[in-house]
Amino acid sequence: MGATTDPTQRMQERGLLHAQERGLLHALEEIVGPQGLRTGAYGRAMYRRDASFLNAEPLAVAAPRTVEEAARVLRACRDHGVPFTPRAAGTGLAGGATPVGEDRRPLVISMARMDRIVEVDAAGRRAYVEPGAVNLRLGQAAARHGLRFAPDPASQIAATLGGNIATNAGGIHVLTYGVMSQHVLSVDVLDTDGVRHTLDGTLAEQGGLDVRGLTVGNEGTFGLVVGAWLRLLPVPPHTATLLAGFPSLTAAAEAVSAIVTGSRLPDAIELMDARAIHLVEDYAQAGYPSDAAAVLLVEHEGLTHGVEAGVAEAERLVRAHGASTVTRAADAAQRARIWKGRKAVAGAIAKVAPDYYLQDVVVPRSRLAEMLAEVVAIGEREDLTILNVLHAGDGNLHPFVAFDRREEGVLERVHRAGAAMVTTALSLGGSLTGEHGVGVEKRDFLCEVFGEDGLEVQRRVRRAMDPTGLANPHKVLPTPAGCAESAPSMVPTGAWV
Repeated sequence: MGATTDPTQRMQERGLLHAQERGLLHALEEIVGPQGLRTGAYGRAMYRRDASFLNAEPLAVAAPRTVEEAARVLRACRDHGVPFTPRAAGTGLAGGATPVGEDRRPLVISMARMDRIVEVDAAGRRAYVEPGAVNLRLGQAAARHGLRFAPDPASQIAATLGGNIATNAGGIHVLTYGVMSQHVLSVDVLDTDGVRHTLDGTLAEQGGLDVRGLTVGNEGTFGLVVGAWLRLLPVPPHTATLLAGFPSLTAAAEAVSAIVTGSRLPDAIELMDARAIHLVEDYAQAGYPSDAAAVLLVEHEGLTHGVEAGVAEAERLVRAHGASTVTRAADAAQRARIWKGRKAVAGAIAKVAPDYYLQDVVVPRSRLAEMLAEVVAIGEREDLTILNVLHAGDGNLHPFVAFDRREEGVLERVHRAGAAMVTTALSLGGSLTGEHGVGVEKRDFLCEVFGEDGLEVQRRVRRAMDPTGLANPHKVLPTPAGCAESAPSMVPTGAWV
């Protein structure tokens, strides 16, 4: 990773290091070597934030290559009283990998060099992976055995499996296959003493308390995930994809409600509005109708008869709800182009604005039309450009706010818009996150979801898993003081844009 000859010299000369920090950096250089330690201003700047726009200054960045090195890094943090923030690819969107500290700057522990797919057990339909392994690589490795890894976030070309575990990620096919917790058989975690724990076994069903379930989605607040057995599934023998264009967002949302309450539940239903359609069509050549106010992407997988029956019902329902165009992918190449457009939205936003903010709220599917109408109203009220993309089948909205942070006052409007989306979703009986996690961005909104008793139980569990409080501090759970605030902010204390 690159380092100065003396990793503490420059920072020490500027009076930036405490004695404990100096001791830690010397210990880290012995553990991970010069190539595994970044202490310079430029190297640290690259790890100030994840894909959110919240950032903070880390003490340094250490990248272990093995479980033993990772354990030694954690013991060094414990011995010197320095907190740590785990990080892999940095594709998170809620500030979970932002190294937020108060009196002590956290060490960022990068898992990027622990990136092996250690074993694919085709007979057992499972794989053992290190946390830095990229989601798409596992899918490719499984495909060689006629298997698949079902969680498929749009960022899967870069997102790591450790990050997927940390946030309990989902993806396009979450409607049928569920989020990450349904696909994690066991997790190997290092606690803050560097002791390795295997949580649950490698079988689909285990007795006892579901400690593994607590770990999936904890966002690094229990320790450091260093490996996991993940479930693999057979590749379905038949797949069919429909692309339906609608004259209005409301009509598309109402069609979603009809489809998911019908007799044939699809494996994926995605919704994109007109701005998203126009943004990606030139790039993906997906065949999205240019005059549509919204499109639905509906996919069925499985045995031929069931797929054909499902597609027939979906086509009937979208037409009944006003679809102006309905196209069925003729082959695998056309199906790939259709999905390429959906997955390209985040990258394509650079064509219209240098920055974007992405929300991740969930509402009951029967309230999708209401929520979409309110998102549009929020954009108009705050004078912001918003593109709507949804995992519509499970009510998970991803409104993209495209903006230029150099515009005076725009960040305040973006923050207000994000807070308004969260509070609206909660008022409609929804949740503040579907798959991106809580991180630091939505931390204080948990006060709106749980009572103090419920939050205190979660705090006790966290203290039991990490008595030191060094594991990714200030993330996920709000403090009692934070809950005392009358209006949670999308810019929590200790994080800056």
